[in-house]
Amino acid sequence: MAELLLGPLLRHVGTHDVTVWVETDAPCEVEVRSATARATERTFAVAGHHYAIVVVDGLPAGTCEAYTVRLDGEQVWPLAESAYPPSVLRTVDASRPFHVLFGSCRSPAAVVVKDPTGSGEDVLAGYARRMVRHDPETWPQALFMLGDQVYADEPSEPTRDWLAARRDLTKAPHEQVANFEEYTHLYHEAWGDPDVRWLLSVLPSSMIFDDHDVLDDWNTSRAWRDEMQATSWWEERITGALSSYWVYQHLGNLSPAGLAADETYRRVRAETDGEAVLRAFAQAADREADGARGALWSFRRDLGRVRLLIIDSRAGRILLGDRRLMVGEAEFAWIEEQVADRDYDHLVIGTSVPWLLPRALHDVESANERLCDGSRGRLVARVSEKVRRAVDLEHWAAFDDSFERLARLIGRIGSGEDGAPAPATICVLSGDVHHTYVSEAAYPHPMEARVFQLTCSPMHNGIPLAMRGVFKLAWGRFASRLTRFLVRFARATPASIDWTTTGGPYFGNHVGSLRFSGRTAEFTLSKSEREGEVTYAVPVPEAARDLTHGSRPQGLAAETAR
Repeated sequence: MAELLLGPLLRHVGTHDVTVWVETDAPCEVEVRSATARATERTFAVAGHHYAIVVVDGLPAGTCEAYTVRLDGEQVWPLAESAYPPSVLRTVDASRPFHVLFGSCRSPAAVVVKDPTGSGEDVLAGYARRMVRHDPETWPQALFMLGDQVYADEPSEPTRDWLAARRDLTKAPHEQVANFEEYTHLYHEAWGDPDVRWLLSVLPSSMIFDDHDVLDDWNTSRAWRDEMQATSWWEERITGALSSYWVYQHLGNLSPAGLAADETYRRVRAETDGEAVLRAFAQAADREADGARGALWSFRRDLGRVRLLIIDSRAGRILLGDRRLMVGEAEFAWIEEQVADRDYDHLVIGTSVPWLLPRALHDVESANERLCDGSRGRLVARVSEKVRRAVDLEHWAAFDDSFERLARLIGRIGSGEDGAPAPATICVLSGDVHHTYVSEAAYPHPMEARVFQLTCSPMHNGIPLAMRGVFKLAWGRFASRLTRFLVRFARATPASIDWTTTGGPYFGNHVGSLRFSGRTAEFTLSKSEREGEVTYAVPVPEAARDLTHGSRPQGLAAETAR
């Protein structure tokens, strides 16, 4: 009899359909059954591992029905003698409010996070225990996980012991994961925690990768890629990373129609074992940064009147000698197409790295890009490249053309250009930087929509005390005045928009929360407590909490329009 190894994960959710992802230990037929629906799917194989993603259709809008999972007719979920409430299938009802959670940077439970704020516990595990106390109708309806689901370059101590039993760790890549098989271990460690496993079975999740899913500084620059491609181990690492991401994260991001149209999914399922097909796909996808045609990891979801657009800000980077882009031309055209209809009340853009950083850090990254390009000579360029990689200057600000293109796109949508209806809010959700904050953008022209950067990181990780001090200073006006001189020295172009901090910075393990009701939106924040306790609400200033009312920034600050 086949056994359930991992999952079920509730993934894509629509008005009448959901998808459910599982991993099993043998080939089998997977059945998902609720009171009003039943669906089956045969597993497919990759490198001896067995997976299925089951499309459950025909559900009522706004449903909340308990479901079971059966393998070859034998029920395997809920687990026998489970102390958790039944897992439920939940579909979207556009007439009801919609509540989502988001965050990033989650190391596994085996990692002990020492945090002087007293929030070292995994916030997702704590939130799951909080949910258990409440009626399922009150639970959030979605979870956006914005990068660093696994730490391939910083494994836990148990994983390092497991790796040592498999191979010689004195040889590269040493105590980091090397291939697809080792990535599967990371996902089991990350999603196998009982609290988190149950949470992922009830909250439909959307996911995107970030650097630690592969390697710190992944696709920071052309020089970084050249160095990695010269090693003996990089090709196997990136092949395993993108192959496992496709199986464990990407497939569940696709709608039922997207699954049906996906050529790689069709080819993998047609094989007895799809490893070779998936390896070739992953290797081709990695070459996008070198200018080749890549894979589309970005995706869109419509959640009632909320449009979710997740942008791949890692694998889709273009790192050619004469131009650096966060997103290639073809993919950005696709992004623009996804928001062109304006048939939404709120636009949510997810990107693992922040679009709006603390203003001083934005200026540093923008200046560093120009210096690396040689605006002050070759010697300064070489030093600037070392600085870029040493302190992770790799966010949207370090890709100025892409930063400005996204700013212009948001400006067109939010202004109601050409009489098109504008959404009430445009929220850019991000993680990566291990602190949490809210910033509101100000444009030089009238805007009907309010535009926010909502950054929430980490969910289970820490940050050195020195870096906390850097971030606190970076949000101050004094630091931003100083960095103006660096922008001028580098001959960089100042940002065309301004932004102000309305909440934060907050430190510790957090999960962000957005509630949409009609054309109103509210942001709240929950923080983890000591081991064994649930999460609790963090007081957030009114200016950062209520996203559709209150005072607006009055255009560009004088110091920006220079």
